[in-house]
Amino acid sequence: MASLPAVVGIDFGGTKIAVAIGDAQGSRMSSVVVESLPDRGAEAALERGLAAAEHLVRALPSTHRLAAVGAVTFGIPRRDRIDLAPAIPGWQRVRFGEALQSRFPDVPVRIGTDVKAAAAAESTWGALSGIRTGMYVNVGTGLAVGIVVNGVVLLGADRAAGEIGYSLRSVRDVRKSPGERMVLEDVVSGKALVTRARAALRGEISVASDVFTLARSDPLAAEIADGFVDELALHLTNLAIAINPARIVIGGGVTAAWPDLAPPLRAALDRSVPYPPQLARATFPYDAPLMGALAIGVSALASPGGTDSSPYPALVPGTDSSWEGRLRS
Repeated sequence: MASLPAVVGIDFGGTKIAVAIGDAQGSRMSSVVVESLPDRGAEAALERGLAAAEHLVRALPSTHRLAAVGAVTFGIPRRDRIDLAPAIPGWQRVRFGEALQSRFPDVPVRIGTDVKAAAAAESTWGALSGIRTGMYVNVGTGLAVGIVVNGVVLLGADRAAGEIGYSLRSVRDVRKSPGERMVLEDVVSGKALVTRARAALRGEISVASDVFTLARSDPLAAEIADGFVDELALHLTNLAIAINPARIVIGGGVTAAWPDLAPPLRAALDRSVPYPPQLARATFPYDAPLMGALAIGVSALASPGGTDSSPYPALVPGTDSSWEGRLRS
């Protein structure tokens, strides 16, 4: 009896690396999470993720064989580097695609940006399923958007579509470079909210949702939470006007406060967008990027070269030309 195909999904994050094995439909068979330990450097973090993936592959039952790998990371991964990825020192210099293909030389390896892959997962199995035009917004350690058009994740000319963490916050920023101004992600992200709250509030603030809990009884916490939501709503509303999505899905750690977060966002969209979209919490609120890694790995089973049915570039054994493929932008 022939063995069944299995897919490895790897999500390289700034503080942790999540790895999962899935079947040909993307259903998880096993998973593990390891710390990325960024203080030890980029190469060590990469090695920890690759070693964890190899461990799960070795533990595959005899009924299955490794058939594809999907790997995602913050930033814009390339064959020989990762752009826009300052969270781990040296991560931008990691030869990401080459390292993955070197460790898994016999199967197609597909790579992508974590939030775009998360949008693919929500489109394939989650809250964006059946939605032709939609948005996945990740409000976690950072801030970014995955845009789905005609069921396909929009990459952009340089694969950087949706990197709204770099957005300007006011007209005063127009004449400043990102290094000269405070970018949106410095204010609207789970990390930014926790940092601001810890500086201003008494009491233990461990995660972003703690701020919303405290806001129910603390006026200063309420002011901080309201300011955070208002700025998120501003940019979400402008995006909705520009893209005209049928549904906006929000994921990331901040969604632990969904009962506090959703009503003001819903009100802002209804108030200001000509055709207000639906608003929903992600089906995979905390691990959509890992599910996205599985999703782009599964897509490699149908289209190993990544040239027709998938917008994601792939490394394929025995050829170099398919790396760029024909990316849908």
